[in-house]
Amino acid sequence: MSLDFLNIQPLLKRYHIHPKKSLGQNFLVEPGGLMKVINAAELSGSEEVLEIGAGLGSLTYLLAQTSARVSAVEIDTHMLEPLAEALKPFSNVQIVPGDILELDPAELVSSENYVVVANIPYYITSAIIRHLLEANLKPSRVILTIQKEVAQRILARDGKMSLLSLSVFVFGEPEIANTIPAGSFFPAPDVDSAVLRIRLYPKPLIPPSQLDQFFKLAHAGFGQKRKTLRNSLSAGLNLPASEIEAQLLEANIEPSRRAETLSIAEWARLVKSFEIPLN
Repeated sequence: MSLDFLNIQPLLKRYHIHPKKSLGQNFLVEPGGLMKVINAAELSGSEEVLEIGAGLGSLTYLLAQTSARVSAVEIDTHMLEPLAEALKPFSNVQIVPGDILELDPAELVSSENYVVVANIPYYITSAIIRHLLEANLKPSRVILTIQKEVAQRILARDGKMSLLSLSVFVFGEPEIANTIPAGSFFPAPDVDSAVLRIRLYPKPLIPPSQLDQFFKLAHAGFGQKRKTLRNSLSAGLNLPASEIEAQLLEANIEPSRRAETLSIAEWARLVKSFEIPLN
């Protein structure tokens, strides 16, 4: 393949662009690293792809060669001109300016079972996953290039669950498909990355009608993770500790446990026990 589209530094200089750390702009430019993402997506050539964080188009270029249609979302308006320039050879790419959290996937893709590919900062991973997986039009799988340590944390179970890993396991089964060294990016981040693949369940493990209640409980439970559930939920929900304890016992959960020790089945029981609407 031609590697002209990977010549990132002159492109940045030409368009007077400086990578923004706040937006996680570490561009994946090493061909082997790009192919790891493409391989993880397992594209047959007939799927639609929703790419989040298209940047200068290095990955978009390859996605356009291996999928039927690509909707490439980019929040940074400075990237739009060089992105359009890089993707001129393709008629199957739609560039979408904007924030994915403010966009409806149903307006970007035309059918279910599309594939999401995203190179995103770890701190918005949970928000993006929830936004995509609670949408009316859901993907079949999500491929995320994120910090390796964060990917490993997402896979944690057996008493080491985090709010982020819990959010992912509710919707699908995650796995690390590959790793990418820091030197494959420009500018190079401080840590290596992982390609995380999430295969979506047909339905989330928490009923859709209870998801808002579930996330409010989970945020409260993990808000002060060193505290017992009795105390963290009391503080996070602004409810008396005695009331929280009663609800936990109703769900057959010991009030002295901590949030990270609960299984998804126990969270589901807890949601059911909370008949009080959480505002």
